[in-house]
Amino acid sequence: MNFWDQNFSVAGFKYGTSPNAFLMAQAHRLKRGSDVLVPGDGEGRNGVWLAQQGHRVTAMDGSAVGLQKAQQLAAERDVRIETVLGDLTDWALAPASFDAVVLTFVHLPPAIRARAHRRLAAGLRPGGLLILEAFHPLQLQHRSGGPKDVSMLYTPALLRDDFAGLDEVMAWHGEATLDEGPGHQGLAHVTRWIGQASA
Repeated sequence: MNFWDQNFSVAGFKYGTSPNAFLMAQAHRLKRGSDVLVPGDGEGRNGVWLAQQGHRVTAMDGSAVGLQKAQQLAAERDVRIETVLGDLTDWALAPASFDAVVLTFVHLPPAIRARAHRRLAAGLRPGGLLILEAFHPLQLQHRSGGPKDVSMLYTPALLRDDFAGLDEVMAWHGEATLDEGPGHQGLAHVTRWIGQASA
């Protein structure tokens, strides 16, 4: 059983069942009925919510336990999502196969991060959007969640380099108060970034 299987094996939902607040605020940018990929969706809170908005969702994660809970949540909410068990280290989506990619607190080690990010960007159709929220290095001053390894925390400049093939729509970092289950609670320092594939 891997790290995330252990985390998701506990009762309840580690990051709650409500969608990420930044995703909710930016979802108006998605065209109706979009094909949306949600890598690292864990127990499904974001993918299920996107499906409730009428999008066709593929939730990908490295935890079979998390994806099983995602399917249960989808059934409870009376929506359907596709789930894919995979590892971003070597998982590659087909080029130009999604209208949007949503990355919410998906922190990758430096050895694979840039390559994985480029593969995800290449999966966007022309005009497609990548919506990302992650912890900034200044998150180490807070106790509201996230990796304790600064090399796994993201600045806007780092993301700008990783997603150099996309047009930058938004780049911001600052403090936000998180209320996402027991896993993310309280004041945090986050990076928010949106990129768009050329039409």
